[in-house]
Amino acid sequence: MSHKRLTACTHALSWVAVAVLALAACRQAPAAPAESPAAGSPAAETPAAAPAQPAAEKPIIKLAENPWTGSSVNVYVAKQLLEDKLGYTVEVVTIDENAQWPAVAKGDISAILEIWPSGETHQKGLKQYVEGDKTVDHLGELGVVGKISWYVPKYVVDQYPELATWEGYKKPELARLFATAETGEDGQFLAGDPSWVQYDEEIIQNLGLKLKVVRAGSEQAVLAALDSAYSRKEPLLFYLWTPHSVHNKYELVPVKLPDYSDECYAEANAGKKACDYPKDVLFKVANARLKEAAPDAYQFLANMKLTDADQIAMIADVELNGKTPAEAAKAWIEKHEAVWSKWLPK
Repeated sequence: MSHKRLTACTHALSWVAVAVLALAACRQAPAAPAESPAAGSPAAETPAAAPAQPAAEKPIIKLAENPWTGSSVNVYVAKQLLEDKLGYTVEVVTIDENAQWPAVAKGDISAILEIWPSGETHQKGLKQYVEGDKTVDHLGELGVVGKISWYVPKYVVDQYPELATWEGYKKPELARLFATAETGEDGQFLAGDPSWVQYDEEIIQNLGLKLKVVRAGSEQAVLAALDSAYSRKEPLLFYLWTPHSVHNKYELVPVKLPDYSDECYAEANAGKKACDYPKDVLFKVANARLKEAAPDAYQFLANMKLTDADQIAMIADVELNGKTPAEAAKAWIEKHEAVWSKWLPK
């Protein structure tokens, strides 16, 4: 290497060293304080927006899914919007409705989106966890009004008008129309999932009806039995409710039981129910700590409201059109932005 080339390289290396030291000094020097905006400037009048909570810091929201379609579609509407619009991770927890109160009180579940208040378990849950130890918050009404009833296909009542009311089932010859090998001389009353709110044995015994309860095991099993009976025009007496898509598929008649009264369902009269189920204004609850841990999710769930028509449309998409609850919820969301946009926290 020539002397000139060596000298040039030495000078270049010296300048590099100076540049590196200057850069290091800049990095270590404290930043100069920002100049305060002048009074009346846009910067002075508009406060800086609070940084969005990073998704990684947000708690996982766990929503209770009970074993009926209405509960499922509610959950998947909330799940998709919480994830897509508010950046949460949402887990769906399938759980018996009678086991969910302790779970939401402990925080194993964040929220329950559909509670039927006529159930004794739910009345006790309200007293113990919402009014008592305050580990659960009442989030208000869902907006859907439900009603449990006994149903028969209309063709049964057309042929035997007495079976439109409970008195008809006191007559052995009429009750026997619903008999199966399992029930012998008594008529069958088809119930569903054992975890549902049901007082049918109690009502049957206290009214002296010639019926025996048989549990199909699930909503799907009850609907399958109805499909089979309807195709053959056979008698079937069963437990169901509204809102439900099946009312759009078949002509069903609710059996007239003695009118509901608060006295009939009073705690002091446990075991003595002999009247109809009440109308249920469905409501929501959340673990009380959710309000602090995820305030925007808490507010969203409190704001969430569906109509009977909203829920029936999604239930029908599942039960009549073969969609999953997630697919039915997605289709509803795509068509109803004007509804759910009002649920988002301001």
